Amino acid sequence: MAAIFTCCLGCCGDGGSGHIPLKEMPTVQLDTHHMGTDVVIVKSGRRICGTGGCLANAPLHQNKSYFEFKIQSTGVWGIGVATQKVNLNQVPLGRDTNSLVLRHDGSVYHNNEEKNRLPANNLPQEGDIVGVTYDHVEMNLYLNGKNMHCPASGIRGTVYPVVYVDDSAILDCHFSDFYHTAPQGFEKILFEQQIF
Repeated sequence: MAAIFTCCLGCCGDGGSGHIPLKEMPTVQLDTHHMGTDVVIVKSGRRICGTGGCLANAPLHQNKSYFEFKIQSTGVWGIGVATQKVNLNQVPLGRDTNSLVLRHDGSVYHNNEEKNRLPANNLPQEGDIVGVTYDHVEMNLYLNGKNMHCPASGIRGTVYPVVYVDDSAILDCHFSDFYHTAPQGFEKILFEQQIF
């Protein structure tokens, strides 16, 4: 029996440690390959400033995703979901079928149509945290952890988190280590894993 145990430990080819190195999963962050030409991404892919939009580097494959944005400096901004076909140089987003976004004025736009609106007394201000849930049909919004009951839908296809800024706005993106607990059933964005 001891010989079998020793053989199992010694046959792993790495000096007998028995550990197979796993590839580290990439971090979800803003994608510098999918951003507007006048966008600046800093803080390890977590802060956006300048003018234009940027997609995150991970699509929303799982059933229920949650992510957050902190408004560091007000101005013109928008957050939501978009396909890779969206024009990230044309702000505000929400003008076509490729984006569904909450705009800084509290309106939610998709295909140049207002789909919903935050209550007038709940417009995000500097320092606020805006949470976004998406379940492949509906996007919902949270302000400082409170559900705004402001659903919107209509976008189709593979979508990514999207954020845009203009007029001195600065936003920080949080795709994990959230300020507020994700709503029940929702979780951080997961990269699709390839088994083979």
